[in-house]
Amino acid sequence: MKNIFLFFFCTMIVAAAHSQGGHLATRAGVTNSIDKLTAADWQVDLRFLQLTVHKDYAFLFKKVTADDFDAAVDKLYKAIPGMEVHERIAGIGRIVSLFKYGHTSMGWMQSPFIYHVAPVNFYWFSDGLYAEGADKKYASIVGAKLVKVEGVPVMQALEAVKQLVPAENDQYFKAYGLDFLTIPEFLHAQGVTKKLKTTVTYTFEKDGKSFDQTITAIERFHLPRNYGFAVQGENWLSVRDRQTTPYYLKNLDKNYYFEYLAESKTVYVRQSQVMDDPQESIAAFYKKVFEFVDKNEVDKLVIDVRLNGGGNNYKNKPVITGIIENKKINKPGKLFVIIGRRTFSACQNLVNELSNYTNALFVGEPTAENINFYGDNRMVELPNTGIPVFLSFAWW
Repeated sequence: MKNIFLFFFCTMIVAAAHSQGGHLATRAGVTNSIDKLTAADWQVDLRFLQLTVHKDYAFLFKKVTADDFDAAVDKLYKAIPGMEVHERIAGIGRIVSLFKYGHTSMGWMQSPFIYHVAPVNFYWFSDGLYAEGADKKYASIVGAKLVKVEGVPVMQALEAVKQLVPAENDQYFKAYGLDFLTIPEFLHAQGVTKKLKTTVTYTFEKDGKSFDQTITAIERFHLPRNYGFAVQGENWLSVRDRQTTPYYLKNLDKNYYFEYLAESKTVYVRQSQVMDDPQESIAAFYKKVFEFVDKNEVDKLVIDVRLNGGGNNYKNKPVITGIIENKKINKPGKLFVIIGRRTFSACQNLVNELSNYTNALFVGEPTAENINFYGDNRMVELPNTGIPVFLSFAWW
């Protein structure tokens, strides 16, 4: 009965919103109109999202029950009148993240809401979080370990912002969730900061010394980086020693490349997308790889997908069939696959198939996605705010 009532209730208020000139903001429209919406407008959007999930995406209730989801929605609904805009957006983000599927998420970047980003790139190493890159204004923090955010211990701050991330596992959060430590609006919404401001004060440790650095956040700033790592430029620093480049960071302008390591008689492949490169398709590239393996003195093949966030699942076939057909390399101790925290989506399926159908040995970190997952999402635009929410529909 509860869901039947919910259906009719939400249908009525959504219809009313449209009749009163709803859809005040769209992703392509005027962004400041979101500030003019009433609490009732936001509540309509929340009920619209709730109805849409129950009506068309009820299969997503796997890691959160329908009752717990509805309870979280009701709690946010009651709180909305006392919230500021950024707190309402964070509230919707928390609701969507309850499903814990990386493809089911709120479109933060496409949202009409204007937010700020501190120009620092954090990376989670084995011994903690570090400023892996930063604006030259803050050169002293590059390579420094993050200890606190606005006086809050870093692990406590991470737990607070993790609620905004549709993390399937800890690896997903390490790869894709740390940016919320740089957005003052969401630090405030999650209780890390006591008041809303456009600066963030971090506490760092470096060379045995502890120091604070206040960083001014920039409106809708895009961190200059590639596959999660800072790209050094005129105004941007990276902690990495630029004199040498590890194989997996070479030729990042290409989706994939390979080279022959003569000393170990190894062919190394780095594939960072399951998408055809403009210069060469995946099928053509791997055909070339396997021909090289056959015609040369090759003992091992290494396929490195630690940076690979996915793409088109149907592009995996030539990789799998090519390995299966290659008797020279498809043997224990001959084929290695490097995985990591950014291995996700269609690349998770590539890893699954490599595990099921080849003799690959896996090394590196666990992946960012579970073996079974909902992917392939559709965008649902909330009628008043224009906030895009991406809801998954395909079970892999």
